[in-house]
Amino acid sequence: MKRSAIAGLALFGVLSALPAMAQTQPQQRIRGTIEAMDGPVMTIAARGGTTATVTVADDATVRTIAPADIHDIKPGTYIGSAAMPQADGSLQALEVQVFPESMRGVGEGQHSFDLKPGSTMTNATAGDVTGTDGRVVTMQYQGHETRLVVPPGVPVITYEPGNRSQLVKGAHVIVSAVKADDGSLVSHAVQVGKDGLVPPM
Repeated sequence: MKRSAIAGLALFGVLSALPAMAQTQPQQRIRGTIEAMDGPVMTIAARGGTTATVTVADDATVRTIAPADIHDIKPGTYIGSAAMPQADGSLQALEVQVFPESMRGVGEGQHSFDLKPGSTMTNATAGDVTGTDGRVVTMQYQGHETRLVVPPGVPVITYEPGNRSQLVKGAHVIVSAVKADDGSLVSHAVQVGKDGLVPPM
């Protein structure tokens, strides 16, 4: 899968390359809590108050979203952030993702995002890092540079390998899904909060 296609998925650029069907269908991002699992069929109470039924494909990638710390970000760390653009051209972080080295380069760039109206998702390499409580991080991507302001208390997460045993009632998930020919939703990529963590993005 080309990097440009991964980048178009914004947040789900962090996920493994998807099969051909998933590349040609519009992606739906479903955030919520698992209400039930019936074999591969997941019922999700979505954040917006709706309910979604999604079949987890046999080849689906499961990743764990785990807590991280702002001090994990050093110059050269590959990071991502859902953020709000500011009048001075900087970004104010809504959340920050610290990618493991194995995920360096995925989804690189800046794209519109749906966490809040007007929000963006930026995946980039950290340059200078200043501050100790709230931090300002220089983000460098594709010949561009921007400043990310991370206020105190903004959630910081990282990614770990996951497995289907984590997909249980009560788990908090973000699911990337596409419509199958019969109109049902199929997911090839699921992210699940570790030990009850609610994904902040």
